Amino acid sequence: MLRAVVCVSGGGTNLQAILDAIDNGMITNTEIVGVISNNAGAYALERAKKKGIKAVCISPKDYEDRNRFNDALLTGLKEFQPDLVVLAGFLVNIPPAVVSEFAGCIINIHPSLIPSFCGKGYYGLKVHEGVLARGVKVTGATVHFVDDGTDTGPIILQKAVEVDQGMDAKSLQLKVMEQAEWQILPRAIDLIANGKVSIVDGLVKIAE
Repeated sequence: MLRAVVCVSGGGTNLQAILDAIDNGMITNTEIVGVISNNAGAYALERAKKKGIKAVCISPKDYEDRNRFNDALLTGLKEFQPDLVVLAGFLVNIPPAVVSEFAGCIINIHPSLIPSFCGKGYYGLKVHEGVLARGVKVTGATVHFVDDGTDTGPIILQKAVEVDQGMDAKSLQLKVMEQAEWQILPRAIDLIANGKVSIVDGLVKIAE
């Protein structure tokens, strides 16, 4: 049984998609053992509590400096003894010590088709604003492993979404979530939980 911790900053719609996928059997061999948020008011924490999952807030606001917060985040993650750390809308720079401790065991969902509209400055609505400003016709979402860079880790899954005329950033964000994020993030977790994902020469290989 894969022990997964989900880290999230906001409402937790991706967390809900994961929980629903476990309930309906789309994700197998997986248990969500904890949810961590950097935001005490995040509705994601309530979603976790409703399912009987331990939910904790580890916020930079509660620490004197970033190093102490980073140490607290690492300690908080280790207490759950996870096999997989899932960043599901976690708007925090993951410190190198966390990446090192859980090397090859952290995944992230990003709301674009990496390598487009990713990296420093591209998060949340800013991604979709960038897509619309550039006038691209197809965007999407990517699940990737986390490494020391920003959105640079090996790609696990991607799904494309057409950009409709007249969309604003919020309507595009919702379409990407519904048609891509909520589908490929649960799928990636299930693949990992069942031993079907490996990294070979820096690229993800998925077993049939």
